Amino acid sequence: MPAPGHDHQPGRSGAARGRVLDLHAPPGLSRRDRRAEVKVALYAAVVVGCVLIASLASFALAVRPPRIAVPLEPGDYRLAVEDVAIRADDGVRLAAWFLPRPGAPAVVLLHGYPAEKADLLPIASALAPQFATLLVDQRYFGKSEGAATTLGFRERQDLKRVLDFLQSRGAPAIGVFGFSLGGAVALLTAAEDPRIRAIVAYAPFADLRTLGRELYGWMWLARYPFVEAMLVWSRVVFGADITRPSPAEAAARVAVPVLLVHSRTDEQIPFSHAERLQTALAANPKAEFEFLDGGRHGELGAGFEARVARFFRRTLAEAAS
Repeated sequence: MPAPGHDHQPGRSGAARGRVLDLHAPPGLSRRDRRAEVKVALYAAVVVGCVLIASLASFALAVRPPRIAVPLEPGDYRLAVEDVAIRADDGVRLAAWFLPRPGAPAVVLLHGYPAEKADLLPIASALAPQFATLLVDQRYFGKSEGAATTLGFRERQDLKRVLDFLQSRGAPAIGVFGFSLGGAVALLTAAEDPRIRAIVAYAPFADLRTLGRELYGWMWLARYPFVEAMLVWSRVVFGADITRPSPAEAAARVAVPVLLVHSRTDEQIPFSHAERLQTALAANPKAEFEFLDGGRHGELGAGFEARVARFFRRTLAEAAS
C-alpha cells in the first residue's frame, strides 16, 4: 500500500516506463507552489497575530481609559453631601455623594465615560431641592474601586445595589438620570429591576458593537474582524460578551416613563443610536423624546436641568402615589 501523500512506484512496463517521479512533493504541487503556500500561511499568521495584539491593546484601553478628573466640588453649588460607600456584588466599593431628603422620591445620577460623579453636579443642584439625590462614581471611575469598566455589563448589577441603598433610606420611588454610558446602564437595569420607576437617558449608545465599528470606521472593512477580536478579549477577561444584552434590546422591555435626549450633531454617540432606541421604545406609551438640533456630546442647553426636574417631579409623584 502506498504511503499517504506519495505515488506508488510504477513497474517498468506500459506507458509509465521511463517516467521520473518527484517523491518529495504531492502530486500536482511543485516545490515553487509549496513555497508560495508556506509564504501565504506565514503572512496570514502575521496578520492574525497583529490583529490580536492590536485588538488586545485597544480593548485594554477601552476598559481602562485615562480617567477624567472634573474640577467641580459640591460646595461650588452650595450642596452639603454625605459621602457614602456601596458594595457591589463582587466586593468593589462604589463611592457616592448622597443628598438626603426624607420622604421624597430619589434620583440616581450616573455619569458618562470616562468621567466621574462631579460631572453631574449641575443636574444635582436642580434636583436636590425636591428629591433625595445620589451621585455615583461608576466602577473604575472617580473614587470608586474596580480594575476596569465593563461598559455596562457589571454596572447594571452595581446599580441594583445602589437601589438597595436608597430603599434602605426609605425612598418611596426611584428614578435614574444617566448620561452616555450612564444612560445605557439605566436602560439595561430598568429592563431587569422594577424598582426603577422613571429614566432620563441623555445620549446613550444603543449597541456597543455598533459603536465600536463606528469608532474604528477609519479601518474600513478591517473594523469588523477587529471589533470581533476585541469581543474575544472581553470573553477571555470578563468571561462574557459584555455587549449583550444591548441597551436597545433592553429598552424594548422597559415599560416605565423614559425621556430620551440626544443631539442630532453629537460627535461621539451618533444620532443613529437615538433613532434605534426610539424604535425600541415605540411600544412604550410613556416614552418621550427630545432631539436637539445642535450641541456637542454632553452639552447642556438652557433650561435642561429644569426640564429634567419637571420630568421626575411628574413621573415619580405618580409612581409614589
